[in-house]
Amino acid sequence: MTSVTSLYSYPKYWAECYGTSPFLPMSRAEMDELGWDSCDIIIVTGDAYVDHPSFGMAVIGRALEAQGYRVGIIAQPDWRSKDAFMELGEPNLFFGVAAGNMDSMINRYTADRRMRHDDAYTPDNEGGKRPDRAVTVYSQRCKEAYKHVPIVIGGIEASLRRLAHYDYWSDEVRRSVLHDATADMLVYGNAERAICEIANRLSRGTIIDEMTDIRGTAFFRNKMPEGWQEIDSTRVDTPGKVEKHISPYQDSSSDNKAKKASCNKEAEADSSDVQAVKIVPSVEAVKSDPENSYIRLPSYEKVRNDPVLYAHVSRIFHRETNPGNARALVQAHGQRDLWLNPPPIPLTTEEMDWVFDFNYQRVPHPAYGDAKIPAYEMIRFSVNIMRGCFGGCTFCSITEHEGRIIQSRSEGSILKEIETMRDIVPGFTGTVSDLGGPTANMYRLSCKDKKIEESCRRPSCVYPTICKNMGTDHSPTTQLYRKARAIKGVKRVAIASGLRYDLAVEDPEYVRELVTHHVGGYLKIAPEHTEDGPLTKMMKPGMGTYERFKQMFEKFSKEAGKEQYLIPYFISAHPGTRNEDMLNLALWLKANKFRLDQVQNFYPSPMASATAMYHSERNPLKKVDYKSEHVATPKTKAQRQLHKAFLRYHDPDNWDMLRAALKKMGRADLIGSGKHQLVPEEQKGRRDAPGAKTKFKGQRVLTQHTGLPPRHHGKKVKPKTSKSSSASAGKAAGNTAGKSENKSAIKPARKRAPVKSGRR
Repeated sequence: MTSVTSLYSYPKYWAECYGTSPFLPMSRAEMDELGWDSCDIIIVTGDAYVDHPSFGMAVIGRALEAQGYRVGIIAQPDWRSKDAFMELGEPNLFFGVAAGNMDSMINRYTADRRMRHDDAYTPDNEGGKRPDRAVTVYSQRCKEAYKHVPIVIGGIEASLRRLAHYDYWSDEVRRSVLHDATADMLVYGNAERAICEIANRLSRGTIIDEMTDIRGTAFFRNKMPEGWQEIDSTRVDTPGKVEKHISPYQDSSSDNKAKKASCNKEAEADSSDVQAVKIVPSVEAVKSDPENSYIRLPSYEKVRNDPVLYAHVSRIFHRETNPGNARALVQAHGQRDLWLNPPPIPLTTEEMDWVFDFNYQRVPHPAYGDAKIPAYEMIRFSVNIMRGCFGGCTFCSITEHEGRIIQSRSEGSILKEIETMRDIVPGFTGTVSDLGGPTANMYRLSCKDKKIEESCRRPSCVYPTICKNMGTDHSPTTQLYRKARAIKGVKRVAIASGLRYDLAVEDPEYVRELVTHHVGGYLKIAPEHTEDGPLTKMMKPGMGTYERFKQMFEKFSKEAGKEQYLIPYFISAHPGTRNEDMLNLALWLKANKFRLDQVQNFYPSPMASATAMYHSERNPLKKVDYKSEHVATPKTKAQRQLHKAFLRYHDPDNWDMLRAALKKMGRADLIGSGKHQLVPEEQKGRRDAPGAKTKFKGQRVLTQHTGLPPRHHGKKVKPKTSKSSSASAGKAAGNTAGKSENKSAIKPARKRAPVKSGRR
């Protein structure tokens, strides 16, 4: 792989003389005002252009501008013809294409495959401004407009489709998006390193087809490089020789010599036996050098027709995500091989500061006038403090996109951004809506030993227990909160990013600080389920950890003299969930006097481990073969609806369905009006559904649209209806895919209108 060059060490491109643009231009008129005759790089995006570090096009655009390139933006173009893609003329170096901060399919469809009619990343929340599979459509239009111009695809949509992947919307395994998009290269993850390296090489005349050593990239090649060792992982049972492939090697005898090499150490050491490609079984993978070895995965054609092989690929993929030891992955697509380079080296703190210190205007482009962009409104007073997540939740795509090594900004850079936000962002009233990122409390947390970190292949640093090598000292975060509150003009700092409460309980002082100063009445956390079956498939801690945090939360709230409540979130219809699991969860909810609002089923996002479980009904967290554990997977519409209904056991619309299910499960004893029964009996002449109104004994909980009533503590307090402030969304570019649809919100009661805090 290429050696790492710091982002700010590249020689500046000659166009640096044009200086920094107030906004990256979206029209020829703006280019003329800047004195440009052309753009060096044009970014095509499915989001409205917001010049803010929470929006991918702004981060990548400003990073390239800092290298001296002239960068233009084509935002939400009309994809029905090539004309909109020619608006800024032909770029001198390349097109950069992304669907936006969200996967276009998740943005367009619900977890039940119903079409949405809004889009938070579009002015006035208007839906239909981007196509399905936007990366593919945009890339094809760019190729149609300027056939010879290189196209680099990236962002969350491309990142999660870099290999053959299960597509929930068509219910089939699709090829790598690089194939369908007909692009030249794919960059995955937070791609500042890769994109700056590509731009630098293109500007020096290197052909994009020759850029095969850049980390965090994928491309197609017709033959394997000489001198590399191939690790055979094309089967799930006993490793063997690679199946005959269409012209991948020049020496047809390599298979026989690879067998000899794998069995005879002397032959392995004999330089006379070295071939263009050496094939070894996967059991020897641990002995191979990641710098000159690659893993051959089952081909697209194989995994398309074999769900067990698909689960096997998912397992291998997730074991090769550590930048310190990951190997290149190769997957045949027809007559060509898709080559996936190892992940990019994480940014240093200095590089993170460099990225966030650009000349962001922190507002939407003026072309949108007074139109509101909901995604921007949600994050305009928030500050990103870190990237990455080592939680490893199987239903989440953050780790697949950003990696599990935490990349943190310096305290000074964060505090400076708060001051800038205070001074230049219209409407700032003194409240910072969030200091966070993919999670609230992983800032500056890392492995205690760099060598251990670089050799680790654990998919999670906190499951089944917190790794003994993982630091859990939250004091840098606690100090950051205190200094942020002390900034002149800042009245309040909310924490809206998701909290890893299993980490938080390891530092009571952090929990005290959070509860005392940064919770506006409600704190959202995500136990996800109560039952071990689904929890083991999610890689989430048990309810014992939740209870431990709950006790700590209530203790510190009482000490602070505040009436505050936890809002737990749960997932329905997750792989590994049986009807009995959902019944037990419903009984827990009723026993704790919780009623759910806005329930969502599990949403299979591309490349997630839970999606592999959903498709294959196997568990890729363990060794996969044709006799391995079968994972119960709610797939049918009826079963997914039933699991939703258990979460909303109090809704009369669901009672008929639940009564029938309980009888079928042999639990008719739970039908009745008793304290420990789940749903009432059907009474003649009584209208249960739809929309029937019934009395609920105990805690009454309404939706976020109608207000939240109080919890009773010996005295009655009338419910107060109020709008709640929104939790932070879209923290780092592309963080939202596969996340927001999977949760079900619980609304406990409290005395006054809330300001919500986050969950994870």
